[in-house]
Amino acid sequence: MKLYYSPTSPYVRKVVILALETGLDAKIERIPAATTPVAQNPDVAKANPIAKVPTLVTDDGLHLFDSRVICEYLDTLHAGKKFFPADASRWAVLRQQALGDGLLDAALLVRYEGFLRPDDKRWSDWADGQMKKVLGAMAEIEKLAPSFGDRVDIGMVTIACALGYLDFRFGDMNWRQKYPQTAAWAARFFERPSVKATVPVG
Repeated sequence: MKLYYSPTSPYVRKVVILALETGLDAKIERIPAATTPVAQNPDVAKANPIAKVPTLVTDDGLHLFDSRVICEYLDTLHAGKKFFPADASRWAVLRQQALGDGLLDAALLVRYEGFLRPDDKRWSDWADGQMKKVLGAMAEIEKLAPSFGDRVDIGMVTIACALGYLDFRFGDMNWRQKYPQTAAWAARFFERPSVKATVPVG
């Protein structure tokens, strides 16, 4: 399989963590593909009409995109404990994935507004509105964190990637001080080899 990826993308990180956790990483060729909302990568655009990473090309030529779809596909390829449970816990886990992805979506929009958009076109109210979503997601994660325990599923992976993105792009947020239950859980989860191996740099 071929994975078009950027090492700093938190959505790519979700896919790579799941691949490492399930032993599928050796079956995936990673193809670096830098892309932004204003500068598409032509190779990614050929494989994915939305021209975003991650994009996975399967062994039988199926082109999959969106980290949620790719992760669920990979979860069908291994015999271990599933990251997308089929039992009654499924909806709670998927909700937690949506919570982490929602945090990421909002944080990325704040990042793009302050980093990619020209100074004279920036809209502070827009960035503030997105940051309110980030803070709302963090408050919910803080409420849920005591129940996370030592679970490893797509909800936990997604929330870990969202928190890692805050570390990477919003270091001055100091979320560990403001959300101690979340920090205590993250301190344990971040010790997983798959998480350590995918910390973004740059």
